[in-house]
Amino acid sequence: MLKPKKIWIASPFMSTPATPSSSSGPSQTSHPSHWFDPLYRNAERDVTQVPWATAAANPLLRQALDSIPPVSGDRTAIVVGCGLGDDAELLSQAGYRVTAFDISESAIAWCRERFPSSPVHYQVADLFQLPTDWQHSFDLAFESITIQALPLDHRQASMDRIASLVRPEGDLWIHTYLRPSEEPPSGPPWPLTLDELNYFETLGFEATRQQTQRKKDSRFPQRIWVEYQRQPITEKTLA
Repeated sequence: MLKPKKIWIASPFMSTPATPSSSSGPSQTSHPSHWFDPLYRNAERDVTQVPWATAAANPLLRQALDSIPPVSGDRTAIVVGCGLGDDAELLSQAGYRVTAFDISESAIAWCRERFPSSPVHYQVADLFQLPTDWQHSFDLAFESITIQALPLDHRQASMDRIASLVRPEGDLWIHTYLRPSEEPPSGPPWPLTLDELNYFETLGFEATRQQTQRKKDSRFPQRIWVEYQRQPITEKTLA
């Protein structure tokens, strides 16, 4: 369980959603991910025009992979909101059979152009309408700064869908910004609280490792990496 933790009395997702700070962000009344494809399309293959893109794999993902035994060829991984594909490629190089999805057709086309010979299965998919055959199918699900990019009134649903990807006793790795209080932030992004992250534990996951970082000169300087393992699924924990 992530620390510090308050007694869970009411769902942390019941806060009134914050109003986006500009018209370029997601609307509360439209599909929560509708704004991603125009952003990738308008970038015109210029990585510097995608605010979160670095054209390099997440260093915390690399660190996590370096800390585990070599991956056998039959283990599967899925990358949620894969963006330009660098994390998916790193997981593939580590030995996973990787599926990577994004709601943005432009982002997926860009991935295929960047890595034309890649064994990664890049696919356009909507987190809120995932293929049924993905449910409880992957040994590892990896999510980095995707939950926080969605408005607060979609937070619990997004976490439910991500959890549904992981097989019993599989792993879930999460990387996100943290906010220090329950007060809804002015987003995007909408960083998570520790209480919100603890929602994964109600879905049958146990936190096995966490690491926090601070980034200077950022509106949300605190970041967290959490590794979860899914417990054997029962009727109570089925997600």
